[in-house]
Amino acid sequence: MDGRLGIYKRKIEIEEDSFEAWSLSFGNSKIADENEDILTKKEVSVNDFVNVIDIEKQILLRHIVEFGNKSYLSNSTKYAITNIQYAIVSQPAFNRNFDLLIKNLKEYEEKKYNIYIFAENPKQLERLHVIFTDLKANIQVIPIPTSIHQGFIDDDLKCVCYTDHQIFQRYHKYKVKQAFNKNKALTLKMLRELQPGDYITHIDHGVGVYSGLQKIDANGKMQEAVRIQYKDGDLLYVNISSLHKISKYSGKEGTVPKTNKLGSDVWNKLKEKTKKQVKDIATDLIKLYAQRKSQEGFAHSPDNYMQTELEASFIYEDTPDQGKATEDVKRDMEKPSPMDRLVCGDVGFGKTEVAIRAAFKSCCDGKQAAVLVPTTILAYQHYKTFGERLKDFPVTVDFINRFKSAKEKKETLQKVADGKIDIIIGTHALLSKDVKFKDLGVMIIDEEQKFGVAAKEKLKQLRTTVDSLTLTATPIPRTLQFSLMGARDLSIINTPPPNRQPVQTEVHVFNEDFIRDSIYYETERGGQVFFIHNRVNGLKEMCGLIQGLCPDLSISYAHGQMEGDKLEDTILDFMDKKYDVLVCTNIVESGVDIPNVNTIIINNAHQFGLSDLHQLRGRVGRSNKKAFCYLFAPPMSTLPADSRKRLSTLEQYSDLGSGFQIAMRDLDIRGAGNMLGGEQSGFIAEIGFEMYQKILDEAIRELKRSEFKDLYAAEIAQQDDFVSDCTIDTDLEILIPDSYVESITERLSLYSRLDNCENDADLTAFHAEMEDRFGPIPPQVEDLFTTVRCRKLAVDLGFEKMLLKNDNLKCFFVSNPDSPYFQSETFTSLLNFIQTKTNKAKLKQVGKNGILVVENVETMTDLYAFLEAAVKHL
Repeated sequence: MDGRLGIYKRKIEIEEDSFEAWSLSFGNSKIADENEDILTKKEVSVNDFVNVIDIEKQILLRHIVEFGNKSYLSNSTKYAITNIQYAIVSQPAFNRNFDLLIKNLKEYEEKKYNIYIFAENPKQLERLHVIFTDLKANIQVIPIPTSIHQGFIDDDLKCVCYTDHQIFQRYHKYKVKQAFNKNKALTLKMLRELQPGDYITHIDHGVGVYSGLQKIDANGKMQEAVRIQYKDGDLLYVNISSLHKISKYSGKEGTVPKTNKLGSDVWNKLKEKTKKQVKDIATDLIKLYAQRKSQEGFAHSPDNYMQTELEASFIYEDTPDQGKATEDVKRDMEKPSPMDRLVCGDVGFGKTEVAIRAAFKSCCDGKQAAVLVPTTILAYQHYKTFGERLKDFPVTVDFINRFKSAKEKKETLQKVADGKIDIIIGTHALLSKDVKFKDLGVMIIDEEQKFGVAAKEKLKQLRTTVDSLTLTATPIPRTLQFSLMGARDLSIINTPPPNRQPVQTEVHVFNEDFIRDSIYYETERGGQVFFIHNRVNGLKEMCGLIQGLCPDLSISYAHGQMEGDKLEDTILDFMDKKYDVLVCTNIVESGVDIPNVNTIIINNAHQFGLSDLHQLRGRVGRSNKKAFCYLFAPPMSTLPADSRKRLSTLEQYSDLGSGFQIAMRDLDIRGAGNMLGGEQSGFIAEIGFEMYQKILDEAIRELKRSEFKDLYAAEIAQQDDFVSDCTIDTDLEILIPDSYVESITERLSLYSRLDNCENDADLTAFHAEMEDRFGPIPPQVEDLFTTVRCRKLAVDLGFEKMLLKNDNLKCFFVSNPDSPYFQSETFTSLLNFIQTKTNKAKLKQVGKNGILVVENVETMTDLYAFLEAAVKHL
């Protein structure tokens, strides 16, 4: 059978008379009641099935049940026909007109119908409730938090069942198994598996060489530790509960770091020197941040029903991260101090929607919004996107770029000054002196890294009073460092939209046959192709070459030096599918969104920077089709090391959401610079980027608690952590046995993951995962989980180190005797607990520092019970 004929057999019971009914579906047609020769349809071969006419006769001898609006087989049967009428009609279309919807629902409510609204996302039901309340609808609606494909009205049952996606004219998302899930979202820290021979940095001892895991005998009990080799053959064993103190060395590629000598003060001096330098930079940054926070901006009012309606009418479903980013932005806008938030999300992950919501929120308060973009094309693209999304709302959107004549520009700018334009989109011309806003509420900057220094200086001046939102896909390392330091608020959109596929990336040498094949492959499946050639001079010739390879396809070219109207027409014609291939420079790099383009060929890819290549690749794969990116470059062996690494990075990180890994890799390839100025910092090369990041965090925490404690008072009160970490040393058998997990690399990875679990929920989920992967958890591993829990409690109590040996526990307090910890409520409560609630703990003085000694602590469970009781007493 070739699949054109399907015969289905079902048992159907009607009026206590059981019989077999056959229903027949044939190709795309039904068997008609006229005596038509079916065999002439769709080249059906007689050998494919028994005589169709005989089958038809056989069917007509039986009882027939047909569903649908029209009868195909029943007309010629000898049986009497019974028509059963169903009093069900489909949900009418309201075109997002809520007055119509409310009027319709009120009519049914008066007829005593029950009204149900189905939505998969409970947030949608809340939004609908808010809209109904704001419009004073006063209708009794029963919300059902599940989705059905289409709404209907059943007159027999007297019920109205409407779906939210039809009300808002959104796509109905089918339940794809595990379309996305927060745990599968891409994480910022890529898993870096350590291999013996890798350089690693220990925060207390400096740079050494990792040489595997080793079993250690502690009082007759087996433990496992990471072995690090230092200068002159010195060895350091790092307990598996202190793995967070080590990180893989990542300085500038190709430079071999100096290993440190154990016990020498060289590392500590370098660390202190770095910390001082970091503090100097951070102090300036935090001052800028403090200045922004202390200035009075405009506090936007909470969402009204129009904002809710706009968000609910998004034709796709928000991904969890997109929802969180929107909430972060709106929360910042409602504060009296000016917002300065960076939203990082990979290409095509829905940052523009966050920008539209922010701009509209500002307009709802009678303010104006400005959207600053790096290219002429993108200004026009955003104008179309914003206009389309906001066409049902009372806002005017316009744009300013070089496509417009001087007269049109002047008119537009006059309207902006008079407040007749609510949202203006433009290139850096928006920063010129001629542009006067009547009342600017929010400035949205797309792809900030594309702007020059002068433009950024102007932006800095604007930012101190106006809410500012920056969108970026590949954060430039300095922006990334600013955000990691906390001198800028950061939201990350990690989760790809449902049904997205990664772009397949390949590096090739220029080859005409390959170009022809890849272009035809794409056009034959109905798609279009970008061919990027970043030289205006040879663009026409390249277009001619491709036309020669594919004579039957329509091919055009575009570059930034063309006449404005011609460039605009070319791009628009390409969007309207009048051309199959567009040969162009990298003017399409930022934000051009044409879902039908699913192959991009980049010529001389070695001449582009990493973020440029990542952005260009992001122009394809914006629908649910598999997309391809081909990078043409000379043979790898002839390229400089940096170019080679850039191309292989792009090939390696082709997964969805790899922008962060690419930015991090960019730091590895180029080396990280000083965060405020242009001078390169030698410290990062010496200590490694990740360790620099840790020292940075430490420095920021110290600054927040000393010089800037007034600014961060609320944050410090919430954190209340006087120590950042606690080391636990025991003589118990705490490890993952070889018999449970054989692979050393796997064990190290599990130790690292366990060590990085943030809270109890993470630990419980990880415990369940290990049980699922490796079977019932042995006692040694259970103790390992308890150790991590104890470490978190010890930090809350202010212990820097705990020793559990020979059933005796020693807890070491904060090492700095002048620390505010000793005047804190935490310390006072702990003393009270020791005096009144336990008789097995006593305080001892050792030098300047105090130690808490607890007797009869035999197991990790005993230790956990003691710490938990102490924390509860706080």
